Formats: sequence, structure tokens, C-alpha cells
Amino acid sequence: MTQTAPQAVKPNVTITYCIGCNWLLRAGWMAQELLQTFQDQLGGVTLIPGDMGGVFEIRLDGELIWERKRDGGFPDVKALKTRVRDRIDPHRDLGHLDRPAH
Repeated sequence: MTQTAPQAVKPNVTITYCIGCNWLLRAGWMAQELLQTFQDQLGGVTLIPGDMGGVFEIRLDGELIWERKRDGGFPDVKALKTRVRDRIDPHRDLGHLDRPAH
């Protein structure tokens, strides 16, 4: 019997969204953007329906990286991907997102 080397545990993202505010589509879109960009670097993205008024939190392995009330609204794609990238692969180039806008 041959043994294979253990695979490194990949980080997981959770997005908790307010069901009363109908933010499922926003949460799903952000999950899709993260999975598309970091498809071989993330272990998964989990959507968690929350019933707390206005909750929208994004966590990476339990660490809060975005909170709607604390951070002044929803993240744009650049801000979200940059925060995830800075924690899982700080040297990775995000292509056009890393270039200054003209």
C-alpha cells in the first residue's frame, strides 16, 4: 500500500447574509466571484442565512474580513478579492484589479 502526502488544508470563506433584506443573490454573486478567482486556492465558500437585521459578514477561516456595518456597506469585487488574496497568497497578481484605474 502506498501512502500519499497529506494535502494542505485550504482556507474556507463564509458569507452570512440577512434573509429579511433579501441579500442571497448578492452573497451568491460574491461567492461565485471568489470561487472563480481562487478556484484552486479555496476549500470552499459557504453561504449562511442570517435572521439578524441587516447582517452581512464575510469570514476567511473564521476571521472577519468584511462586515457591512463596520466597513460602511458592501465590498466591491476589487476590495473583496484583495482582502482574500492578501491573506491566502499576498504575492499573487490579480491582473486588471491590481492596476490603477484610468
